[in-house]
Amino acid sequence: MFRNIPSVQHIVMMAVAFLTALTIHEYAHARAALAAGDDTAKQAGRISLNPIDHLDPVGTIMFAFMLMNGWGIAWGKPVPINPYNFKSPRWDSLKVSLWGPLSNLLMAFVLGMIVRFVPLPISGVYVQLIETCVLINLMLAFFNLIPVPPLDGSKVLSSLLPYETAKRYDYTMGKYGLIILLAILFTGIFRIVILPPVVLLYRLFVG
Repeated sequence: MFRNIPSVQHIVMMAVAFLTALTIHEYAHARAALAAGDDTAKQAGRISLNPIDHLDPVGTIMFAFMLMNGWGIAWGKPVPINPYNFKSPRWDSLKVSLWGPLSNLLMAFVLGMIVRFVPLPISGVYVQLIETCVLINLMLAFFNLIPVPPLDGSKVLSSLLPYETAKRYDYTMGKYGLIILLAILFTGIFRIVILPPVVLLYRLFVG
């Protein structure tokens, strides 16, 4: 996902940005699920702003690999959700799924407005860190909106489709979703899909 990371400073910035974005993302899912009537995530200790609570062992190893090599993918521990506890299962599933990407978009917007309009008495290094956080939040938001499991976009699309169509979609994606996701990642299709909106919003937010 990232290439040509030149220095320890850049690695640290990427690490801080990714861990912050991931934590906000998973926290938003957990908080939205609780608001919809499901306390599964709360019981699992996932309504937390501690990054450690959201780290997946394999995803963390891949995260370290990504930082050291400048490319790759990383992921956090999925938030446990029981849709049978929702007051309105399909509608609430849609809201819970959307709140992860939306939280990253909101974070990117707030940080971008700070960089753009608030005169900060800080060095350029910290401005670069904030700008990196904006970029990573945008990338995480739009990547997760790709409608392929286990990404949030698959649950969003399933919740919006007519019931019978959603069942067929879920069945197909259950069989072939991982293959499709790997193809998207390793062919570079995901860059074609997510980079245009990421670049557009980055320029709008940061200036």
